[in-house]
This record gives sequence, structure tokens and C-alpha cells, in this order.
Amino acid sequence: MPLDENLRRRICSGLGRQERLVMDSKAFRPAAVAVVVLEEGPGGNLPGIEPPPTWSDGPAILLTRRSAKLRAHAGQWALPGGTIDPGESAEAAALRELREEVGLQLGMEQVLGKLDDFTTRSGFVITPVVMWAGMAKSLVPNDAEVASVHRIPLAEFMRPDAPLLDAIEDSVHPVLRMPVGDTWIAAPTAAFLYQFRELCIAGQAIRVAHYEQPIFARK
Repeated sequence: MPLDENLRRRICSGLGRQERLVMDSKAFRPAAVAVVVLEEGPGGNLPGIEPPPTWSDGPAILLTRRSAKLRAHAGQWALPGGTIDPGESAEAAALRELREEVGLQLGMEQVLGKLDDFTTRSGFVITPVVMWAGMAKSLVPNDAEVASVHRIPLAEFMRPDAPLLDAIEDSVHPVLRMPVGDTWIAAPTAAFLYQFRELCIAGQAIRVAHYEQPIFARK
């Protein structure tokens, strides 16, 4: 599956497949994350993912590992993002956080649409904003927030063993995880990745806001 105009149209078509789920944010802090589609480049640099021998022009999703210095969710997998400032749209916030965290400057014209809102146990309602970045050759992580940056091949999220669903004692809904290489990513990030996969690539309408987060991700 190449990173080309056909894929871009496919993603846009998927985003219009169902009406977006919008959560009431009055009792929560609004936040936004960037689901960035870009070239795989040198690969994900993760155990279990074989990097391409040269720069790859295949599609990938941009993920980060949060810095161990952060007070909340230190060391966890994440999509670039953060709190929406007063008067700021979800799209503008995601673009700003993307620039601040990994040095990637995109414009509003590169926003393709939004996935469903997701309310977290830590008191946020997160809006995932899907963006098209093309090559995005130069990524510079902000050391204060980001420990590492990874271009995960889109094919990795299409694995037949994904998603992983685990029962949890305090909820009727399972915890959702997405396997990546020899490790895995938990909800809410995993929920956004799963909905993107099903809606934008597989062409299947799906909801993910009901999935649970593991205990460690709720703080």
C-alpha cells in the first residue's frame, strides 16, 4: 500500500463513513491528538519490526514515547497532543502540539478530518485529528516532552492479532491494546489507532469510546 493520493482519498472517504461521536466536554478538560500519516522513512526502530534497508516511501503512523521527566503518563506510548487552549479548535491544538513535540510544521490544509472523541479516566475528552504529512523527513523531538519518535508502518496496525481485548474487574468493557512489534500500545492511543485502521483503511464503521484503559494509564 503506497503513500499516494489513492490512500489519501481512501482515508478521507473513511472519515466520512459515519457521523463523528462528540462527547460533552463540560465535565472534562478538552484535549487533541494528531494521528499523522507520513512516510515510513527509516522505520519504527522497535524490536520485532524489521527496518527497511533504505528510506521507505510506504505509509506509517507517527508515535512517540513520552519523556520519563513528565508528571503524567511518563514513558507511555502517545500520539502528539495536549490540552486545547481557550478559544482554540481541536485542529489548531493538534497542529500546535505536533510542532512543539516533534518539530513538524503542518498547515490546516493537511488536516483530513477527525475520529470519535474519547473520554479518559484521568478527566480529559480527547479529539483525534487525522493529518497527512507526506515525507516529513525532518523530525526533531522536544527533549522536555518526548523520549523518542517512531514511524510505525501502517501494515503493523493491520495485523490479524489486533486488537487485544482484556477483561478488567472494574468495568463491563474490556481494555483495548494494539500490538506493535514485540510490544503493545494501550487505550486511549490504541483506541484511536484501531478506529483509524477500521474506518479509514478497512472501510468498516466502528465505535471505540467504550473501551477501557489499563490501570497504569488512568493517572
